[in-house]
Amino acid sequence: MDFFNYKDGELYCEGVPAEKIARDVGTPAYVYSKATFLHHYHQIADAFAPLKATICYSIKVCGNIHICRFLAEQGCGFDVTSGGELFRALKAGGDPKKIIYAGVGKTDEEIADGINAGIAAFNLESEAEIENIDRVAASLGKTAIGAIRINPDVDPKTHVKTTTGKKETKFGVDIERARRVFSQYRNLKHLRIAGVHIHIGSPVYEIQPYVQAVEKIVQLIKDLTADGHRIEWFDMGGGFAVNYERPDQALPVTEHARALIPLLKDKPYRLALEPGRYIAGNAGILLTRVLYRKTGGEKKFVIVDAGMNDLIRPTLYEGYHHIWPVKPDAANIPRERSRAFEPADGEIVDVVGPICESGDYLAKGRMLPPTQRGDLLAVFTAGAYGFAMSSNYNNRPRVPEILVDGNEFRIIRRRETLDDLIAAEMV
Repeated sequence: MDFFNYKDGELYCEGVPAEKIARDVGTPAYVYSKATFLHHYHQIADAFAPLKATICYSIKVCGNIHICRFLAEQGCGFDVTSGGELFRALKAGGDPKKIIYAGVGKTDEEIADGINAGIAAFNLESEAEIENIDRVAASLGKTAIGAIRINPDVDPKTHVKTTTGKKETKFGVDIERARRVFSQYRNLKHLRIAGVHIHIGSPVYEIQPYVQAVEKIVQLIKDLTADGHRIEWFDMGGGFAVNYERPDQALPVTEHARALIPLLKDKPYRLALEPGRYIAGNAGILLTRVLYRKTGGEKKFVIVDAGMNDLIRPTLYEGYHHIWPVKPDAANIPRERSRAFEPADGEIVDVVGPICESGDYLAKGRMLPPTQRGDLLAVFTAGAYGFAMSSNYNNRPRVPEILVDGNEFRIIRRRETLDDLIAAEMV
């Protein structure tokens, strides 16, 4: 669920009209609902409470420091994938003992920063990385802690670019080699390998891939224990899906928990989860205004002021985002946000941006109510991998981020200026 709803004929974010935000801060703009972030965080934490699981929010999906701060205040940990994300997590007040450091290409400096910060663990992606972290830790006179990332070779049935748990990915160690790798590195002096980590992909809409992966890892941990290894925790990763196309597209995380808890209850090791999209996805929208309309051949275009540099998911992942006017006429106020909901007097259009690329689109062949210049549109489910993947391509300043809390809103990242675009070049 989320807290973006139509009432009195227009879209509200919690208690604030979206049109008011757009008038005050301009467009394009990302707008987040604090209540939605907290609802989904607590939904996951409560669902897996019987396992006393540590929830580590994946900063890469939406890392604004204000958002990270209020999640940290709720007891949330963080999953980081770079030195910048570690810096951000710590600046937001994150507890180092609840920070897990992932990524296949950690530099020596990033490794040292993680060790010096006292993080909970590194997710270990390869034999070469294991050896290097041990070396870096030795140079610091300290001991690092790690979990080997295992590829359980399970098909998550998601997009090829976000499938990460099969053999043919750059991540982790194949499950067939896991026992040998654990054995090979069991006596390192400066790296204690004490855990197992998986992440099969994202977004994952079905429960069975998780069940298959967890069953494989539970058996692997039994085998490792029999081999004399002490496994202290199991990090199950993240990837739970959200509702992009219809309200019932993704199962609530409570259903995943119901299937997974029986497999993990009363185990002698701790559990961790690394959700990101599930917490942030439905917590954000992108507001954009119509600039022009155009007809090319048989095709109609609605040209808006947001482009692929602001939201790259549609062209990068063929990702679907529901788009609808903020103030539709009475006949087109949506009963539900769904691909299946058609306007009373709709037209099929491509919603495109101003970038000089044919791949610059937010939607193709989409049935929308008629629009005209100046109309405000909302692009839904844009909280995850929206602003986080935005860029300055075509020298476009990045858009502001707005946080709504009840009946109030504030800017948590200002709109960039043209001077910002060249600031780092003024050497």
